[in-house]
Amino acid sequence: MAVEDYVYPGAEKIFAERGIRLKTGDGNILLVDCASATGLVEVWARGHDKFCFQVKGNTGYLAMELPQVYAVKGNDYKLQVDMEVAGKETSFDIAKNTWTPVGESADPEGRDHTLLEIHATK
Repeated sequence: MAVEDYVYPGAEKIFAERGIRLKTGDGNILLVDCASATGLVEVWARGHDKFCFQVKGNTGYLAMELPQVYAVKGNDYKLQVDMEVAGKETSFDIAKNTWTPVGESADPEGRDHTLLEIHATK
C-alpha cells in the first residue's frame, strides 16, 4: 500500500535549476511554465524570473521557500500568502486577477521577505 508523503515531486532538481525550494502541498498548486496557460498565479522575487503556479480544485496549498518576494499576481481564486521576515511570519491577502505588493514592497522598512506558503480557495 502506497502512502502519500506530500513531498513535491522533483523538488531538488527544481531548486538546483530555478532557486525555489518547493516542500509539500496537496497537489492542487503546481509550479508551471509561465507560457503554458492563462489565469496563473505569478510570483516575483528579486534575482529570478517570475514563477507561475496553476491552481486546480476547490482548495490548494503549497509550502516552499522563496526569498526576496515582492509581488504576487492573483488569479480567480481567493489567495493568501504566508511570508517570513526577521524570524516573524506575516500574511498577505492577494487581490483576484491583479498585482498585490507583498514582502519588501509592502514593508515600511523595505526588508526582504521569504515566501513560505500559498493558500487558495475557489
